[in-house]
Amino acid sequence: MKTGICYVVGAGENYGLHFASEAGDYVIAVDGGFQALEEGGIAADMVIGDFDSLQAVPRHPNVIRLNTEKDDTDMLAAVREGIRAGYGVFHIYCGTGGRIEHTIANIQLLADLAQGGNQGFLMGRDYMMTAIKNRAVTFPKETSGYVSVFAHSERAEGVYLKGLKYELDNAVLTNTYPLGVSNEFIGKESRISVRNGTLLLVLPIR
Repeated sequence: MKTGICYVVGAGENYGLHFASEAGDYVIAVDGGFQALEEGGIAADMVIGDFDSLQAVPRHPNVIRLNTEKDDTDMLAAVREGIRAGYGVFHIYCGTGGRIEHTIANIQLLADLAQGGNQGFLMGRDYMMTAIKNRAVTFPKETSGYVSVFAHSERAEGVYLKGLKYELDNAVLTNTYPLGVSNEFIGKESRISVRNGTLLLVLPIR
């Protein structure tokens, strides 16, 4: 697996493309995301979509045109291309706002990435979301702001929240009760883990 980051830019609300791709990274424009990248002065390595947002197929040496009638969203197809190219970490921009169903689809995409042993980060206006399955994630003591933890699977068992304002010890979270909403970092090194299940984390952008 490649060690770089695959940046995926969609056609949702653009709250700023706060990244600079480096050697080994890969940038995928998803339909209208091509325009956002052009406006940000960032070159795309691949352009993919059915181009219903752009209303035209852009001139680019690496374009994949998708059928408008399909099961996969354009964003999902883009991430699959990134996985096929050897990437396991995805930073998704312009994937929230606009039509709520697209935001929900991208949240599900985070869980799908976690299921496959990969990691996705969905960037919003002043927050980001990610998902973890059967593992832990740690945060340095400098991390500040709110953090929310939700069960994405029906049950998430063996949930531990350590070093946060409200701690949990071997708890069970379900996808019908938001017990983990609006926790806080308190200037200590913290850790969120789940033994069996998938958690969705909503974090401040660091």
